[in-house]
Amino acid sequence: MSESFDYVVVGGGTSGLVVAARLTEDANVRVVVIEAGADKRTDPALETPGLVAGAYADDRFIWPFQSTPQAELNGRHLRQDTGKVLGGSSLTNFMMAMFPSRTNLDTWGKMGNKGWSFDDLAPYFRKFSTSHPPSQAIRETLGGLGYYREDLAGDGPVQLSFDDQYSVMNENWFKTFAELGLEMKTDPRTGKAIGAFQNSSTIESGNNTRSSAATAYYTDEIAKRPNLKVLTETTVQKINTETRKGLVVATGVEVKDKDGKVTNITAKNEVVLAAGTIRTPQLLELSGIGDRDLLEGLGIEVLIDNPNVGEHMQDHLMTSQQFPVKKGYPSADGLREPARFQSAFEQYASTKQGPLAGMGTSVAYVPLADRGGVMTQADRKALFDKYLSGGGPALSPVQKREFKLIRELLETEEEPAIQYLCFPGSLTVTPHPDTLTDMFTSHAPYDCIGIMALLNHPFSRGSVHVSSRDVSVPPTWNPNYCTHPLDLEILARTVGFVERIVNTAPYKDMVDPALKRLPDATGDDLETAKEIVRGRTVSCFHIAGTCRMLPRELGGVLDERLVVHGTSNLRVVDASMIPLEPLGNIQTTVYAVAERAADFIKESRKADGISLPIR
Repeated sequence: MSESFDYVVVGGGTSGLVVAARLTEDANVRVVVIEAGADKRTDPALETPGLVAGAYADDRFIWPFQSTPQAELNGRHLRQDTGKVLGGSSLTNFMMAMFPSRTNLDTWGKMGNKGWSFDDLAPYFRKFSTSHPPSQAIRETLGGLGYYREDLAGDGPVQLSFDDQYSVMNENWFKTFAELGLEMKTDPRTGKAIGAFQNSSTIESGNNTRSSAATAYYTDEIAKRPNLKVLTETTVQKINTETRKGLVVATGVEVKDKDGKVTNITAKNEVVLAAGTIRTPQLLELSGIGDRDLLEGLGIEVLIDNPNVGEHMQDHLMTSQQFPVKKGYPSADGLREPARFQSAFEQYASTKQGPLAGMGTSVAYVPLADRGGVMTQADRKALFDKYLSGGGPALSPVQKREFKLIRELLETEEEPAIQYLCFPGSLTVTPHPDTLTDMFTSHAPYDCIGIMALLNHPFSRGSVHVSSRDVSVPPTWNPNYCTHPLDLEILARTVGFVERIVNTAPYKDMVDPALKRLPDATGDDLETAKEIVRGRTVSCFHIAGTCRMLPRELGGVLDERLVVHGTSNLRVVDASMIPLEPLGNIQTTVYAVAERAADFIKESRKADGISLPIR
């Protein structure tokens, strides 16, 4: 006989643990979380901030998905490493706490999602997190951080803090952007931010360990709840369903444990899919929800014919460059020496201090810019006219509507087109990188600093689809990177803007012109810059949108309460629901959406006559 729960949550990652923790605040509600990975919350490789790069390369912690050949990126197969542990990608990511813009989230509503805007989500950004203010010493190092507002701190379980690994590199970053006319004026959490700023990180204040969904929403106290069960190293193979009154009803899931035993788990109320942007559409398709032709070709019974499942994938691409630093300037490359790394490791293990206690990066949000600086309104209009007014690829009516909204965002100087990051070490010495791991594990024979540029609002759209009826066979992931020429054009211009950064004091004072930079070509020529992008661009692991929240006729899979179209009780709560990629690192948005989804579920339960408190 199968075990029965009120709610079955598929995926114990960033969003799944949020939903489970909130629902089980009511002792009368039974929830099971099913996670394919193991519980690695206390593994030093994951909880130590300075070891983050290694987690991306360790198959104990991640799903190592590989793309099809990407024609516009020199035919490279790019990796997409998503978290396969309790806590999901919140336990393997770069820990950056970045927040979306007001106009960005308001666009979700304009796309056709009633009740979704910046103001609708703002309370949930404060609900999931508690921000700890920067110390006076950090403020002095980084120019005061006068834009930081303590009234936006929040009171949630995920801890956001500022580490103490900042140096003159970070200080010069802020001074250089001030020289470029891009000094931050407002707290980015207000939804309006242009310029250089210091992001906080998901790091516990005081003991400098990673704060994740696993540490915040599955504490020892929560784990003791008798109404919450968490199954690790257990794979969901399909969603079990029935059809009632013309709707598909999720009745539970079929699972396989690490010993190969297959059982069924029953859901009395709902099944919540929180398996991520790649695994969630795979499970929907394996369960009969997707494109009819694809499913019938694999012998899968079609329950709901919706060709939008697995489509419309978006991602932040990142191009990097590195520059040799003069003697006397700090670089993390020194930690590549075994003796220095061992000393830093021992220092962190005993005191939770030292070089491994933080990341030491700083960021900047910048509108469309190139070697000449921020582009004029006329130049931006000309660029979009060239590629979106008949000069680019043929577009469907849905794409035309969507791209019009993105254009409206990017034509202003108030929406960042690019996120720039300064990194205190080498980046991508490997000639043809396919993953972030290649960026952080290779290095030059001399100390370097690096600059990364992330494309905030891509126009290219990819896909994820099943290739077999066997859940253990990875789905086919084709991100279609840079297939829309605007993405390549905008990224190439970032190469030129990086050239402007490193030739502006005081940043340029750190760069040693006598040593080789990588790539050794500059971004002064646009065609050369495009070749740099084609050869050095990788994914930031911010994939989203494969089960978009939109009306079905507009390319959607989910309604505005995250219920799968054509079902009565199958909900999706992860980054696959995102209709338009938010700027910056997406984990904060996923947390906020998960908190709101938990309230949706509580409201639905209350409407059915069963009280479940909303907090």
